[in-house]
Amino acid sequence: MTRAAPSPTLLWFRLDLRLSDHPALARAIAGGGPVIPIFIWSPDEEAHAGPGAASRWWLHHSLTALQARLRDVGSRLVIREGPILPAVCKLVDETGADAIVMTRRHEESWRALDDDVTEAMRGRGKATHIVPGSLLFEPDELHSRAGGPFRVFTPFWKAGLARGVSHRPIAAPDAIPAPSTWPTSLPIEALNLLPHIAWDAGLRRTFTPGEAAARLRLQRFLRSDRGADGSPVGIDGYASGRDLPGVDGTSQLSPHLHFGEISVAEVWDAVDADGGASSEHRTTFRKELFWREFAHHLLHHFPHTVTEPLRESFRAFPWADAPGHLSAWQRGETGYPLVDAGMRQLWQIGWMHNRVRMVVASFLTKHLLLPWRSGAAWFWDTLCDADLANNTLGWQWVAGSGADAAPYFRIFHPVAQGERFDARGAYVRRWLPELARLPDRWIHAPWTAPSQVLAEAGIKLDKTYPAPIIDHSWARQRALSAYASISAAARDANAAAKQRGPARQPR
Repeated sequence: MTRAAPSPTLLWFRLDLRLSDHPALARAIAGGGPVIPIFIWSPDEEAHAGPGAASRWWLHHSLTALQARLRDVGSRLVIREGPILPAVCKLVDETGADAIVMTRRHEESWRALDDDVTEAMRGRGKATHIVPGSLLFEPDELHSRAGGPFRVFTPFWKAGLARGVSHRPIAAPDAIPAPSTWPTSLPIEALNLLPHIAWDAGLRRTFTPGEAAARLRLQRFLRSDRGADGSPVGIDGYASGRDLPGVDGTSQLSPHLHFGEISVAEVWDAVDADGGASSEHRTTFRKELFWREFAHHLLHHFPHTVTEPLRESFRAFPWADAPGHLSAWQRGETGYPLVDAGMRQLWQIGWMHNRVRMVVASFLTKHLLLPWRSGAAWFWDTLCDADLANNTLGWQWVAGSGADAAPYFRIFHPVAQGERFDARGAYVRRWLPELARLPDRWIHAPWTAPSQVLAEAGIKLDKTYPAPIIDHSWARQRALSAYASISAAARDANAAAKQRGPARQPR
């Protein structure tokens, strides 16, 4: 008697665009039958209205790299457009698949979609396997002493270290079993992810999406190199170099991690195995990986924070309404060189140095007193590593409205930050060439330079480069007053509640 051939399994790629260390792929192959990799493009169902323009550029090239990688192992990527649920059901019916496997996503909208897919598959007598694979810890695996979610990073970090990272990366398969016939597929170009106007030259010069490029970037970060000034770059100088925007001191792995072109477990394992970096540098980098974990932990437990403050008192914060200031910030025309250099870097290459991200976010929310949501929306559209969890955590942290938030009185002085972390002005000169001839002494505060110095540097304030759109001292005092007002209101509300006493319960 001839045994029937095993039914196919659908492997649904989402933000896990790789073959190495891919638990869902391993689960699909373990089923013993053909594996059909699929990708469904449905931006209207994505969290936060789908990826922004820079992320779509990255996604196009990442899918292209994944398609080539799959061909190398005898497979291919089947691309369909949404809505997701009918697209999945149609693929199941077309292929006769008896199961679908995917890597878990943690955004609230995706959890709801996964429930719908699971229910639809169950109705067809099919199995659904949702596999961890994008984090070191699932959001429900770490709990505070009280048994709830963490809201402060340090105890979260300690709890994670105590639990330990036990996962070891899984090697990519040499072959993926293919079906006898393939379902039809859209070409990647049909998704219209690339810009119609060629604004992406800076992204193309700076980044190469895809799994192979992610691994090369990791290897480069782990090498013991020296910068032009002789200082260590990469992991060997990470503890200090990560704060210097003018040097190559960060890993720049964030877009690769967001799109799942390399797993965070593989990065952790590589850093753990690297004996060249000191304990200080390894620990500092591991903490950054844990901040990513913390962001997803918070997004899972407090999904409303994408649009609403975690701290209730901030619902009454007196944000300003100044479209002109927002536009100047977006264009990199605030008159504060470190802020403007960061915003120009973002616009040109879809990425910004992390130290500068904090400075520009502080400037928007505290100097200009503009809502953090406006900054988060701009980052969402312009960052190629735009990640809902990290974007939400970062902006709420700087604004003071989120978990483990920066103290309200911590207002980054853009001039002092520039003088401390870009003392020679290398970063500012790269992204603001109109200031390139200005001496170091004045590079972070051009408006304070003598007229002769400005003339010799070819600078005319408010013509070749703007004067500051706001005075730092005045803006700082305004911000402190605004933060004090909601603190006072919160204290008054608490006092009133105590006077009223506990609510009487009906018998």
